[in-house]
Amino acid sequence: MAEPRRSAERAEEGDLTGARILVVEARFYHDIADMLLAGATRVLEAAGVAFARVSVPGSLEIPAAIAMALDAAEGAGKPYDGAVALGCVIRGDTIHFEIVSIESARALIDLAVARAFAIGNGIITVDTEAQAWARAKLDEGDKGGAAARAALAMVQLKRRLAGGR
Repeated sequence: MAEPRRSAERAEEGDLTGARILVVEARFYHDIADMLLAGATRVLEAAGVAFARVSVPGSLEIPAAIAMALDAAEGAGKPYDGAVALGCVIRGDTIHFEIVSIESARALIDLAVARAFAIGNGIITVDTEAQAWARAKLDEGDKGGAAARAALAMVQLKRRLAGGR
C-alpha cells in the first residue's frame, strides 16, 4: 500500500490530545462511501483521536448534520474539535450535479467560517464513476484520508493560534 500523500495537506506538528472528530458520510454511493470512510478512519486512528460517525442520505445533508451534531455535542458538554465530510457527487444529465456539488461545498465553508470550526471536505465531485473510484481508493486518490488530514491540520492550527495545546 502506498504511503499517504503529505504535500499541501501536511499538518504542521501540533498536539491532538483529547481531540474529538465527527465524521459525516453520505451513503448515496454505498461502495464509494465505504472506501472514503476507510481512508478517513485509517488517518484518524493513526493520529490517535476519538471520532464518531454519522451517516446521511446524500451530500447536501452533510452540512446540516454537522451543524446539528455540533449543537448536540456542545449541549452535552462534549464538543467536537473538527469534522470530516465524506460524499460523492457524480455528474448526470441535469443541473442537479451543479446544485449538490456547489451548495454542499458552500455550506461547509459557511459553517467552518461562521463557527471557526475545522472541517475537512472529502466530498468528491466527478464526471464518472471511474473517476470517483480513482479519488476514493486508498492506494490512488485517498480523498477520505486527505479530508481527515485536512481536518486534523485545522484543529492543530486553531489550537496553535489560540496559544493552547
